[in-house]
Amino acid sequence: MRFSVAVICLFALSAHAVDAPASLRGYTAANSATEVEWEKKFRDLPDPAHIRENMRRLSARPHHVGSPYDKDNAEWLLAQLKSFGLDAQIENFSALFPTPKLRSLELLGPTKFTAKLQEPPVGVDPTSSQTSEQLPTYNAYSRDGDVTAPLVYVNYGRPEDYEVLDRMGISVKGAIVIARYGMSWRGIKPKVAAEHGAVGCLIYSDPQQDGFFQGDSFPDGPTRPADGVQRGSVMDMPIYPGDPQTPGVGSVEGVKLLALDQVQTITKIPVLPISYADATPFLKALGGESLPADWRGGLPFTYHVGPSTAQAHLQLAFNWDRKTLYDVIVHIPGAKYPDQWVIRGNHHDAWVNGAEDPLSGSSAELEEARVLGELLKQGWKPERTIIYCFWDGEEPALLGSTEWAEFHATELKEHAVAYFNSDGNSRGFFRAEGSHSLEAFINSVVKDVEDPETKPMSVWKRARLASQVRANPEGGAADSRMRADTRIGALGSGSDYTAFIDHLGVPSANLGYGGEDEGGGQYHSIYDDFYWYTHFEDTDFAYGRALAETAGTMMMRMADADIIPYQFTDQADTVHNYVTEVKRLADTLRTQIKERNMNLAEGAYKAAADPKKVSVPPPVDVVPPYFNFAPLDQASDDLTAAAADYEKAFMAHAASGNSAVDPELLKIEHALTDPKGLPNRPWFENMIYAPGFYTGYGVKTLPAVREAIEQKDWAIVDGEIARTSAAIEREADVLKQATKMLSGS
Repeated sequence: MRFSVAVICLFALSAHAVDAPASLRGYTAANSATEVEWEKKFRDLPDPAHIRENMRRLSARPHHVGSPYDKDNAEWLLAQLKSFGLDAQIENFSALFPTPKLRSLELLGPTKFTAKLQEPPVGVDPTSSQTSEQLPTYNAYSRDGDVTAPLVYVNYGRPEDYEVLDRMGISVKGAIVIARYGMSWRGIKPKVAAEHGAVGCLIYSDPQQDGFFQGDSFPDGPTRPADGVQRGSVMDMPIYPGDPQTPGVGSVEGVKLLALDQVQTITKIPVLPISYADATPFLKALGGESLPADWRGGLPFTYHVGPSTAQAHLQLAFNWDRKTLYDVIVHIPGAKYPDQWVIRGNHHDAWVNGAEDPLSGSSAELEEARVLGELLKQGWKPERTIIYCFWDGEEPALLGSTEWAEFHATELKEHAVAYFNSDGNSRGFFRAEGSHSLEAFINSVVKDVEDPETKPMSVWKRARLASQVRANPEGGAADSRMRADTRIGALGSGSDYTAFIDHLGVPSANLGYGGEDEGGGQYHSIYDDFYWYTHFEDTDFAYGRALAETAGTMMMRMADADIIPYQFTDQADTVHNYVTEVKRLADTLRTQIKERNMNLAEGAYKAAADPKKVSVPPPVDVVPPYFNFAPLDQASDDLTAAAADYEKAFMAHAASGNSAVDPELLKIEHALTDPKGLPNRPWFENMIYAPGFYTGYGVKTLPAVREAIEQKDWAIVDGEIARTSAAIEREADVLKQATKMLSGS
């Protein structure tokens, strides 16, 4: 799945890669010196040649869930990990994973067209010809269907696109919509289409975002060719991810399964992804008005909204089978605090061969594990238990990680210190999103990793300086100079951290490198393979090594600390900003609705309309009331004060190495969860971070409050403010208790 990120950068301007403080946070002076030496040894050992060979072997054949090579890869990973001297095992779960048995798409009418629905092999790319082992082009968890209807073009298929259609007097009721990939997660497109009465959905890759507009097409370059198709899940994962038949419960043998007709997360209409070559005749068949510039794509003809005069016929049928998942799990027992777990994960399954997604990440993760095995032989032992996870089934619905986390939920709530995730990785700048209690920790680690292309400059300095130019291309003050720890982004969903942060409240981060290559065109296609990656991405695997150095250092530093090195002043500052944002959102919407209603009353929309075109004024809307944000303001202030008091106590007493506070620290992030969950989706329990109901991957911070305002559900806003405030106050209370324990009072 796609990695969505915020660049990490720091304020320091040293020319050296290592510019660490006198003592690492959470360490005594003596233990800090020892840790620094072990970390240096670790970072000297990752070998790009090993990472390259890991990818070559793991990507040699298609390895989707349920395929022979998926199991073979899991068994190979297990054997490799054991050969490193590590305690490894496979944990099995099962999950619903539908695969196509019938796919047909036709344009009816005077000139009939039948879509190919096939990606052709490329002669120079040897594994692209493994046709019999490849999954066909399809969207997993689309429902079966046989529909014939006119077409309507809906741009990206977001809720705001349907507002534009309403203004144009265009209805999709009874139609098949055609949407382009981009701007929202693919599963949102059929969801919103069904809500507006559509009977089917086609999603195509437009070359403006995903093709020749972005660079030369494969095999001449890295971008998507005309017949390339983006496979992917359309399960309604903003409701819940994981096995659709066992929400909230690990899908082990004997667990009760929901009947298929009771599953909430299967789409309401049939949906199919297609290439822009296949999409072209359908788009050309559209009549109606031409479209504004931001609705046009990159194909060489005029885009129209529709409806089409010719009808489209879409027919889909699936095998609704359950498949076995193979999660490969490593335990390195902690010498001093075995009941505190530091967890690392990356998935190993793919839609086809999956060199970039996910093997550029999991190949580096495997090299991390090898190097840790070498350090164990040299006498190093982690103080806390380290768990390495190679997840199965991420691509369809975060299956392996979700089922594992649900099965081990009670243990994770008690023992998990942090979860560090990666997915695809490429060449460029360090980037991360995550829990803001980890923000300072992440900042500190990336100071110590050299950037492969600008060494001895560190990855944090390079990313910082680059972000200053991007934010201020004409010069001027850069925000990164104003704050010691530059903010990391918040996590929504889209990879295997989801169950940890959104469901269980485990501090989590997603890590990787990228931003320099013109990649993306291979995504979820048969061309995401070893040939493509070694020609167009991190061709010398230098950034695979950098990922291994970065994530491995984080694992060691978190595992070996005398006191868990969380820091909460950054988090409190971030939460304060979120509170400001939702208050501003309510004020902005109130102003906009008042102004729109006045324009309607005055006849402004009628006066502005072109009488030769259809133009429907927006409806009169209810003006939102003034909400009581006082509890949220108070909770934010209380968290800020508690974080400052904790930091003062930490700086005064942490050097003693008093780890008695650790069990209390493990409660802090979990305090931000509410067992009732978010409105209409109780699986998501974190009151600070969640994927948006209508964004899919994209994060919504303070989600219960923010989405109640965005969705104009005015009646529940004050109640959600109260629930969110209570979660923040719970964290502040636990933090106060930790402060007392740390200071010995």
